[in-house]
Amino acid sequence: MQQGEGEGEAPEAAPSDSFAEGAGNILRQPKAVWATAGASVVAFMGIGLVDPILPSIAEGLSASPSQVSLLFTSYFLITAVAMLVTGFVSSRIGGRKTLLAGLALVVVFAALSGTSGSVGELVGFRAGWGLGNALFVSTSLAVIVGAAAGGSAAAILLYESALGLGMACGPLLGAALGNASWRYPFFGTAALMAVGFLCITAFLKEQPKPAKKTSLLDPVKALGHGGLASVAASAFFYNYAFFTVLAFTPFVLDMTPYTSGAVFFAWGLLLAVFSVLVAPRMQKRFGSLKVLGGSLLLLAVDLLVLGYGNHTMAVVCTIVSGAFIGVNNTVYTELALGVSDAPRPVASAGYNFVRWFAAAAAPFLAPKIEEWSDIHIPFVVASVTAVLGAVVVLVRRKALTHEAEELRPVHATEDGVTVFAN
Repeated sequence: MQQGEGEGEAPEAAPSDSFAEGAGNILRQPKAVWATAGASVVAFMGIGLVDPILPSIAEGLSASPSQVSLLFTSYFLITAVAMLVTGFVSSRIGGRKTLLAGLALVVVFAALSGTSGSVGELVGFRAGWGLGNALFVSTSLAVIVGAAAGGSAAAILLYESALGLGMACGPLLGAALGNASWRYPFFGTAALMAVGFLCITAFLKEQPKPAKKTSLLDPVKALGHGGLASVAASAFFYNYAFFTVLAFTPFVLDMTPYTSGAVFFAWGLLLAVFSVLVAPRMQKRFGSLKVLGGSLLLLAVDLLVLGYGNHTMAVVCTIVSGAFIGVNNTVYTELALGVSDAPRPVASAGYNFVRWFAAAAAPFLAPKIEEWSDIHIPFVVASVTAVLGAVVVLVRRKALTHEAEELRPVHATEDGVTVFAN
């Protein structure tokens, strides 16, 4: 997603063999790790929380689909800009305080979202929520790795599991609470994040601050590297396709909150399974760039069928897209973290700074494109952007290799919906 690291360098690339060993150690973790991982699940739930209730919000606030989609636009626009700030903050006040600051912001703005009297208020509160989520998610992986037992493989697997669980359960929570009122999912998220705040306060000790402080411009300077810039450009196009599915499809499916929540729960499960289990094995066999290019092209085909198929086919293609998105998230993150010589937190921030702008654009543009044309064209545009992402990978494949060899998987994602970071 998701999302990224806020302080300290991420672990070195781990060979595939350590993945199984990490799986065996994942349950033997200190309370601090479980507290951070649990809060991470809720943080990632916030991304897909509003999916099943978008039509209900539109009806409750007398808003159009394009207006309601601004909930995603404001959220991810602030997230993108905040990527330049998170490393600056965490390298000065430490990971624990950064996590708590992010959680506090989410609690406040999620609760305020539930009190909104207009779509404008709700969009504004979601922007504040996005800032808090950026501070938390961008720091959580580094904190988990620093506090975990059993090596970095176990820590990263735990983080990925939290990401997948959050992306899958967010729509379920939104559906269960939103069936009574569209306001309840926001209050529920605020309550869960408040619990996470208390757990981290109680169980997580402050970790050492990095020796070198991160400046606000370091992530932008890192994009001067051709390989990292290429990854970010390709991910920008891909994220437009990704968030067309996440933010626009609920209006196309036009289901009850429960049914829509079930569809996106299945979507999230596929995302988690393919991100954590399938993508590393495919990379080991075929190489990162071939896997990424092929997955982007398959996503493009899936989006075309989603746009032009009947309702049943649209449901199936929505769910299936989770598999391609899971693979893409994993590979993009690994490329971003390993393709340049920039410190990984800095490279991650620069990469996320670029790609989250597409996540902000797609929810706003897709309904507008439908208004200007018809319901099929937003998916055609999204399909084209997925192909453009694959074209960048093909054209810039030499810049996207490290020491003339395709990158080994490090088994870490950020979105998420890389950051969906983080």
